Amino acid sequence: MTTAVTPNESAVRAALSTVRDPEIGKPITDLGMVKSVAVNDDASIDVAVYLTTSGCPMRGEISGRVQTAVSDVPGAGEVRVTLDVMDDQQRSELRKKLRGDSAEPVIPFAQPGSLTRVYTVASGKGGVGKSSVTVNLACALAERGLSVGVLDADIYGHSVPRMLGSDAKPTQVEKMIMPPISHGVRFISIGQFTSGNTPVTWRGPMLHRALQQFLADVYWGDLDVLLLDLPPGTGDVAISIAQLIPGAEILVVTTPQQAAAEVAERAGAIALQTRQKILGVVENMSWMELPDGTRMEPFGSGGGQVVADRLTQMVGAQVDLLGQVPLEPALRKGGDAGTPVVLAEPDSASGTALRAIANALAVRRRGLAGMSLGIDTTRH
Repeated sequence: MTTAVTPNESAVRAALSTVRDPEIGKPITDLGMVKSVAVNDDASIDVAVYLTTSGCPMRGEISGRVQTAVSDVPGAGEVRVTLDVMDDQQRSELRKKLRGDSAEPVIPFAQPGSLTRVYTVASGKGGVGKSSVTVNLACALAERGLSVGVLDADIYGHSVPRMLGSDAKPTQVEKMIMPPISHGVRFISIGQFTSGNTPVTWRGPMLHRALQQFLADVYWGDLDVLLLDLPPGTGDVAISIAQLIPGAEILVVTTPQQAAAEVAERAGAIALQTRQKILGVVENMSWMELPDGTRMEPFGSGGGQVVADRLTQMVGAQVDLLGQVPLEPALRKGGDAGTPVVLAEPDSASGTALRAIANALAVRRRGLAGMSLGIDTTRH
């Protein structure tokens, strides 16, 4: 004789504890999002869930996750999910739970105990594929299971949303901004706050404030890696990032062309003034692999190694050439289509090269090696 299992409220709540909010990344039970649970005599179950905002873009996904989790409870009959919206007090409590009770938001990555590795992807000039390198490294790292974020700090030339294939807008909860997620990567860009292809015409102080808000007001969660796609050159944004996150490391992107390499050198040399560590150099558009197996080098050769060698001399610590990325249509197609080549064609020449660089970054540990300590070694 078998006895039918009757679901109870504790079993349902245990199932709900496995449901994570897709934007915040924490269980909805920990976030105060479960309004009520009712197990009825016919084994049907009613669950009411609070959304953070009435316009929550993830309402369908949250409802679906709850439906699936509760349906798996032994003995569960029909599962009905209703959605409600948090009031101002509940949102305030949520903010305090996530960000603490500080009146002013702080930049978590600048705090002494932060374990997030922050990489600023820089180039001396535009057109070297800096943004392509950024989004591909981010997606490759996320695919390895790391929690990854991308801040599109190229305010004037933002391109990260398109390359990640998402036009989703951030959600605001109280003073917190919840970044959208695409291909497992959280991202924020000024392009999410402008209409169409409207240009941004800001000067230095406004740029600094925007970056500060992106770093402090955005709820990034517990990131393993944050990548910042910087604009070309050594202007306001590079200086602001050095001030806001002194521990950020610089990843220099160049092409093999000697003229480009000379300019890229300057982007890395800013580390001498900002006391930042240079993570390494990535050479993009290194060669084209032809059908007959030979290589064509449209931009020459050796630029990446030249930059790495010269920066090594400048900072007095080893700066490595982390990898060379071939020039091929798959890389461009992935960026245009919104599915980076490391995901769309991981075994392609460029996909393989970028994944190898990401693999090397994924296992890096923090340390003082290569960090300028600001010590003058000149004898007086």
